[in-house]
Amino acid sequence: MTTAARPTWDTAKGGRGKGEGDLSALSKQYSSRDLPSHTKLKHSDDEDDTAELLAELQRIKKERAQEEAKKEREKKEEEEKIRMENIMTGNPLLNTQNNFKVKRRWDDDVVFKNCAKGEDGKKKEQHFINDTLRSEFHKKFMQKYVK
Repeated sequence: MTTAARPTWDTAKGGRGKGEGDLSALSKQYSSRDLPSHTKLKHSDDEDDTAELLAELQRIKKERAQEEAKKEREKKEEEEKIRMENIMTGNPLLNTQNNFKVKRRWDDDVVFKNCAKGEDGKKKEQHFINDTLRSEFHKKFMQKYVK
């Protein structure tokens, strides 16, 4: 194992020139990031903007109240419309729509419907067999491709 990862027991020594031995002495150089910035604060007059802010607040409250009233009105109109529609179509004697057709499936008109091989009007019970030679799949496969 190398000694590169060991801690330093003796602190680093500076050069032997004048002022180089003391590393804690202040340097004459400094970074621009160390300089103070934002040395002046902005002061605003509170009385100038209060009237404008109150007027803006009142305007926003008024707009929100109008928007809420509009939403409430639209909601009531929609509920009334749904209620009237339910009243009109609720009674089948008053409902004049002639849609008494029997609904058919999309595949009712196929030619060979319910013509599965070996179907005798009863479904065979499917159960799992943990033997590949006696499984239903293997039996069907052998009948189809070997015989």
